[in-house]
Amino acid sequence: MDDVRRGHVCPFPVDVHFCSSPSLRSGFVVAASDLGNQTVPRMTTSANMAPVRNALVLLTLLACALSVHAQGVGRKNLPNFDNRPYHFGFMLSANRSDFNFAMADSLADDVRGISNLPQAGFNMHLMASYTLSRHMRLRFEPGLSFQDRALNYRFAGQADVVRRTEAVNLDIPLLLKYRTDRLDNFAAYVLFGVKYMRDFQSQENVNQQLQSDNILRLQSGNFAADLGAGVDLFLPFFKLSIQAKTEQGLLNVLIPDDSNYANPLEFLRSRSFVLSFCFEG
Repeated sequence: MDDVRRGHVCPFPVDVHFCSSPSLRSGFVVAASDLGNQTVPRMTTSANMAPVRNALVLLTLLACALSVHAQGVGRKNLPNFDNRPYHFGFMLSANRSDFNFAMADSLADDVRGISNLPQAGFNMHLMASYTLSRHMRLRFEPGLSFQDRALNYRFAGQADVVRRTEAVNLDIPLLLKYRTDRLDNFAAYVLFGVKYMRDFQSQENVNQQLQSDNILRLQSGNFAADLGAGVDLFLPFFKLSIQAKTEQGLLNVLIPDDSNYANPLEFLRSRSFVLSFCFEG
């Protein structure tokens, strides 16, 4: 039950024929249908893993193609690259973002369910890397991320309502990168760390009473844990890194304001999958 409450994905559809517990609601779509005086919740996972699998396949194929090209040159590119303690570059990324959420303990009678609608976005970051040891590097990657998210609300007796949030984040991440030994012009790595995010487009100070329709208000500040993996490809003039990373928000960014869209939720945490191309000299 604890794993389910944390938003872990269940691989099987689950039909529950007993009273709904709040601990079963985290990270799931909750759909209720009236059967006389009995309500039977049906749960399905809201996380879509297809983009993650597709990105990892693309990452592997692209890395293999570039690695074969680099090896075919017959020489070691940038042989003194790792001898310098500092390196600088930039990153271009695509992201797919949604929420990790849990339903409130008590729901209004007209609420039938809430589901994620993942949205696409992009990131632009600068990068500075400092070599700590043979395998460990410290990376600072400040930049901007454009992340959209949406929730689909199902109400009894009316059409579904979609509430979309648009964020322009200033990202300040600090990451540790653990890299394998270089094999000719190729190396693999994992990275992990934390980052602070500030949303310049947050509506946290908007007065709901002045709106013609309620909005979903979120806190502008947030922290996230980053975990990812990638490959370094040493090309003749620069190093190209291709990496896939998940970003899990650590704070509940929901602002409870007694609106139709905040009341059914216990918490909202940001979540993103990011595919990045890093150019480093």
